[in-house]
Amino acid sequence: MSRSVLYMSMSLDGYIAGPNDTPDNPGGDGFMRLHEWYGENFHPKGPAGEVVDEENAYGAIVAGRRTVEQVDHWGGERNGVRIFVVSHRPPGPSVANYPLVTYVTDIVSAMAQAKAEALERNVLVHGAYTAQRALEAGVLDELQIHLIPVLFGDGRRLFDVLPSRVELEIVRVVDTPQATHIRYRVRS
Repeated sequence: MSRSVLYMSMSLDGYIAGPNDTPDNPGGDGFMRLHEWYGENFHPKGPAGEVVDEENAYGAIVAGRRTVEQVDHWGGERNGVRIFVVSHRPPGPSVANYPLVTYVTDIVSAMAQAKAEALERNVLVHGAYTAQRALEAGVLDELQIHLIPVLFGDGRRLFDVLPSRVELEIVRVVDTPQATHIRYRVRS
């Protein structure tokens, strides 16, 4: 069965983007520090590489508008799967050139469509706001957090606003010198 999984690199103090995160400076100052663990070809060796292989086996994507606009909707496709964008505003004109990109107004519908599309594969979830809304709606199944040994002190936090307490169960921990990869299941 398909699961929705948030994959996110995060500093130890909870930041997923550095200060000055703007459209002209996606991810903010120091953003790439959160992704150094991927290595030169975005595929580390050893146990971290296995985490990346699992992450890249997704069957659909649910992401927030801010996230997809910063990367121009990944050029209309990412690994050949459908991209569901949660937004209350209609898409910009460039999206007409991207048949695999679908704008959806609510997270529950976006997740249902993505899971139907993904079949047995996981749904890759991107974006802090999108993750928060998915948790609030009860449609986020798991979180794969790549915890980076750095303190940013400022920037964009992953869990800035949560509707209530969320209980998690640790499913797996993969510890490497560059990052600790912790997979959590959301308890219902």
